[in-house]
Amino acid sequence: MSAVSAPAEHIEQIRDAVDERLRRRRQRRLFQNNETYAAAALALATVIALVWANVGDSYQTFWHTSAAVSLGPFEIDLTLHEWVDEGLTSVFFFMVGLDVRRDLTLGDLRLPGHALLPAAAAVGGFIVPAVVFVLVTGGGDGAHAWGAVISTDTAFALGMLALIGPRHAPRLRLFLLAFAVIDDIGALTVIAIFYSGSLNLVALAVAVAGLAVIWLMARRGVWRVPPYLVLGVVIWYALYRSGVHATLAGVLIALLMPVYTVRTRDVDESNEIATLYRQAPAPATALALRESLIYSMPLNQRLAFVLPPYVNYVVVPLFALANAGVVLSADSLGNAFSSRLTWAIVAGLVLGKVLGVGLGAGLVLRLVPHSRLHGLDMPRILGLGALSGMGFTISLLVVNIAFEDETLRDQARLGVLLASLMALVLAWVIFRVAGRLSPLPEPAGEVLERPVDVERDLTVGDQDAPHVLVNYADMNDEGRWRLAEALQASQHLVQSGELLLVMRHIVSGPESLLAALALEAAAANKEPNLWPFHDALAALRGGITARTITRAARETGIDVDALWRRIDSRTDEKKVLADSDDVEDLTEDGAPVVYIDGRRLTRLLHSWTITDEINRLNQEAADQEDSVQRP
Repeated sequence: MSAVSAPAEHIEQIRDAVDERLRRRRQRRLFQNNETYAAAALALATVIALVWANVGDSYQTFWHTSAAVSLGPFEIDLTLHEWVDEGLTSVFFFMVGLDVRRDLTLGDLRLPGHALLPAAAAVGGFIVPAVVFVLVTGGGDGAHAWGAVISTDTAFALGMLALIGPRHAPRLRLFLLAFAVIDDIGALTVIAIFYSGSLNLVALAVAVAGLAVIWLMARRGVWRVPPYLVLGVVIWYALYRSGVHATLAGVLIALLMPVYTVRTRDVDESNEIATLYRQAPAPATALALRESLIYSMPLNQRLAFVLPPYVNYVVVPLFALANAGVVLSADSLGNAFSSRLTWAIVAGLVLGKVLGVGLGAGLVLRLVPHSRLHGLDMPRILGLGALSGMGFTISLLVVNIAFEDETLRDQARLGVLLASLMALVLAWVIFRVAGRLSPLPEPAGEVLERPVDVERDLTVGDQDAPHVLVNYADMNDEGRWRLAEALQASQHLVQSGELLLVMRHIVSGPESLLAALALEAAAANKEPNLWPFHDALAALRGGITARTITRAARETGIDVDALWRRIDSRTDEKKVLADSDDVEDLTEDGAPVVYIDGRRLTRLLHSWTITDEINRLNQEAADQEDSVQRP
């Protein structure tokens, strides 16, 4: 019995509706996660706090309002300011902890070669500023607040990098992210050791027990959020009572959240339930599908996707609103500008950060030359070092913990605000001077290495199509069959003559080389079923062997004897290896690399992003044509 297929017009309507929905969602996410907008929200909250603090007494009155929560024998009586600093800021540290754990498990920090340079820069970036701070204070009032100059405000720094940093330098952002992760680990360790009060061992034991339960839950595969949320509240309260700064609960819990690459089995189970829902839509099946989809994505990645808009536009701006309100009277400004504490913070964050980051990175680049990363040179690293002097969030937090005296707090806060502004200006100057004296080369892999040769490459579609998609893929990699599905779903673009598909190879081992040689052999033998043969190999999902290649060839009508004669001759091996050399070092895990019209597509590789990119290019071409025709 043949499957029931929907009319072409109906499919087109569905595709248009989904396209519009995904486009609106993407635009909303781009706004929510825009680092420059997040930095602007933080800056706006800072300005509001400064204005509010200097108009009457309502600022101090409001933030010192008591807000108690009690449940039976348990009670927390904090001011609104303390709720922000110890309660709401825990969410910020939770998000930081998620980033740390994910980077240590899946990101650059899991690779010693990639982690060495940002790690050395981060270590230098919190040792040297602390030394500079202590030297400037001379061991006088406020010397114990050296922790205020060791950390970087990641939100501010990333936002300003997007605004003033060099264009087309993705490695700078990755370096800053890795740097900030290590920097945050150091800052949180310092807060835990040097800025926590006397310990309540019973409460601390309760917190440790709660963390142990979370670890066990993660090991047992608990994937729903509520159990973690309930335990998180308990751990936060226990740490608050223990004398350890309660915000550390956020990062400790986040470090235990499950994180791993998405498992194919889980995705396949979701697809099976989706098929059942399509066959017989029902509430129970819809709920099962929703749960299956949520389960398929690890908890760390789910939360890291959901939290940034709330942290960027609610948590961090509220923190700035509660902590940046410095009274700017003539007397207070005079005291602050004449205070050694103010200038110690400025010197630590501005001068100390540049010197520390430059010293740490310079030593590694000199002693371990292979640690050098493309697109990262000393001028750009010094620019990032200057930008890391924007210590805002954690700096203000340490100031609040370190000082009881409001006058010293105001002097230190003003130092943090001045340092952030001066660090931004210094970073801008360094980036501009470096851009003129030593421009960055085009990032590796952003542009197609070799033009398409229709006589040499494996192609499908109209050779005169206005758009060309070149995909490099490892036939033995899981990403190959996923991309194959995406390309099959984009066949309407090929059939309409709008897109030419070109396949090139990535070789990661003998199996992927064997599969690539099989495809080249089928093409050289002028087999009419080349692409069904390709799809059959992709459907093996990595199960490439000589036997499975032979079976796929028979099933798709390929001449098996002629195929193996060509494979055994190794005639096409040079071509296959040349393809793989084009994208060497662009992907560490064998994931596909895709170019559309010669530019690399760095978004998710599914049919919608491919179609959306084609539509964007069409719109761009139409706009250019209109501008040329317009008088």
